[in-house]
Amino acid sequence: MIIKYNDETIYSLIKIIIMIATKKAPVKATTNSPETDSRLQEFFHGELKDIYWAEKHLVKTLPKMAKAATSQELRDAFNQHLEVTQGHVGRLEEVFNILGYKPQAKKCEAMEGITKEGEEIIADTEKGTATRDVGLIFAGQKVEHYEIATYGSLTQLAKTLGHDEVANILHSTLQEEKEADEGLSGIAENTVNEKAEQE
Repeated sequence: MIIKYNDETIYSLIKIIIMIATKKAPVKATTNSPETDSRLQEFFHGELKDIYWAEKHLVKTLPKMAKAATSQELRDAFNQHLEVTQGHVGRLEEVFNILGYKPQAKKCEAMEGITKEGEEIIADTEKGTATRDVGLIFAGQKVEHYEIATYGSLTQLAKTLGHDEVANILHSTLQEEKEADEGLSGIAENTVNEKAEQE
């Protein structure tokens, strides 16, 4: 069976073929920008900047807490967590790079408030006492609880947005924050609280 096409039909077919041949497939974005971000992605980005500021601020604060501590065990715990926190800063910079963002910090009002409270505890307690250590542990655990809440939420948001690699990185930091919190609890329960009670 022979099908005959008139000139108009052939012209229409040619137009369709050209359109198919020249049509470009949508390019998946490899980086994020204000023009391509969803509202949730923008919120996620903002929270990353917030915790980035918080971690960098802690790098400056932890040496002061270590210096103020009475017990060597607590001093060592703060110094050890300083090294871990520096690693957290590096991880967040890795996260920014994966997402196509420039690492940028946004002032974290919550962390600033918590660390200021820690400074007040140092000022209000006597140097060389276990009571000061109790106060420092209080301040330290408030920091850890804020970070645990933040990294837990960020991990879930990363999964929702399809950033699986980022979610794994944030989850690693979350686990380390939980370990730091448990370590401070151990120091308080095993030594510091009892000594403070006898002062």
